[in-house]
Amino acid sequence: MSAAEGPLVVGVDSSTQSTKVLVVDAATGQIVASGQAPHTVSSGDGRESDPRQWWNALCAALQQCGEAAHEAAAVSIAGQQHGLVTLDAQGVPVRPALLWNDVRSAPQAHRLVEELGGPKAWAERTGSVPGASFTVTKWAWLAEHEPEAARSTAAVRLPHDYLTQHLTGEGTTDRGDASGTGWWASTTEAYDEETLAHVRLDPALLPRVVRPGEVAGTVRDSHDLPFSKGTLVAAGTGDNAAAALGLGLRPGTPVLSLGTSGTVYAVSRHRSADPTGTVAGFADARGDWLPLACTLNCTLAVDRVATLLGRDREAVEPGTSVTLLPYLDGERTPNLPNASGLLHGLRHDTTPGQLLQAAYDGAVHALLGALDLVLDQDADRTTPLLLIGGGARGTAWQQTVRRLSGRPVQIPEARELVALGAAAQAAGLLTGEDPAAVARRWRTADGPVLEAVERDEATLNRISGVLSDAAPLLERGTRTP
Repeated sequence: MSAAEGPLVVGVDSSTQSTKVLVVDAATGQIVASGQAPHTVSSGDGRESDPRQWWNALCAALQQCGEAAHEAAAVSIAGQQHGLVTLDAQGVPVRPALLWNDVRSAPQAHRLVEELGGPKAWAERTGSVPGASFTVTKWAWLAEHEPEAARSTAAVRLPHDYLTQHLTGEGTTDRGDASGTGWWASTTEAYDEETLAHVRLDPALLPRVVRPGEVAGTVRDSHDLPFSKGTLVAAGTGDNAAAALGLGLRPGTPVLSLGTSGTVYAVSRHRSADPTGTVAGFADARGDWLPLACTLNCTLAVDRVATLLGRDREAVEPGTSVTLLPYLDGERTPNLPNASGLLHGLRHDTTPGQLLQAAYDGAVHALLGALDLVLDQDADRTTPLLLIGGGARGTAWQQTVRRLSGRPVQIPEARELVALGAAAQAAGLLTGEDPAAVARRWRTADGPVLEAVERDEATLNRISGVLSDAAPLLERGTRTP
């Protein structure tokens, strides 16, 4: 047995690239054991993964945790948002999952917005204007391009739902992840019958939405995971909602997450409805809201530029007047799904380090542009910006965010905040606490604060100008619809 002060809980982060597992002492927040296993993602226009890989990765990561995982009293799974998982009547994937960063459904997204009342009507009904990332557009793409796969589908799940169902045998989801589908109405907090009918998706194929604090089920014994039969299983949630739990986030505190995608968000008491589509009006995992803006191109795109230049990712140089929009996978914010990268202002004396700094600047620009839309109007603009995700440890990322935001920047020392948020949700089942309060008790947001510097308005304005001038070229892009 472990030497923990309280019961043990398991938090899972099933992300785009890998599955990470933490076994956590519910009393102290101490990480008792951890494990990680990779996934593969297809390349090319599509971004797909076999959901069975996620399950195998979860098994492998749990095995690395040893006996501690078997002692756990509760488990929660957080996962990448938006992905479309289609299962047959036996629960076997009909085809690989369409992931959040698969932009092939951009034409379907455009048509759905127009056919169901336009951007304002979508924002008022669901809280968001769906782009190619949203699950509803992926279902529409599947029905159009692979009708036999759509007809063979007996259940539709999100990535975290798929793994939770393997544990419990029940089809469940939560309000946070459901709010990213496009078929869950934030006005009624229920599946939207008009949208489902329009895309010909039977609501009986969808999972039950579990309420915050409700037990989704218990671990069944017909599987090979090292959990005891009857272990409590929480609702789980999407990755950003889990990270908000993991930080113990209070309303008004902004978060900028630097990962495969870049996101900026804050907890709000108010339901968001942005008709421009810049801010997605997601629900959080507690009962509040999580207005969020997301970019497709963040750390991987900047790392790719560094590789092309033959530079270390930290080898940036100041003084550049070059603009680099690193839209290597199309882009979601701004909504340019067919775009590719764009370089402007190259001169004989431009250095590789300056080009790399321009990639950082371009990646951060869109996120900071959405920050004021994410925050409530009465939010304190001097509150430190919490910088999380894989890029948050990089000096170049830290200094770029600090210079372009003009705000103090705090870097929480706790890592794996998505898995920690899932663990806090699992702990809340045992203690009856608000999961965010659990995370605050664990002091997960503690970390150094970098003081504010003067905001680099010149760079921000230059990038905005190039983006505006190049809009027709970026909208035409390089993909064929």
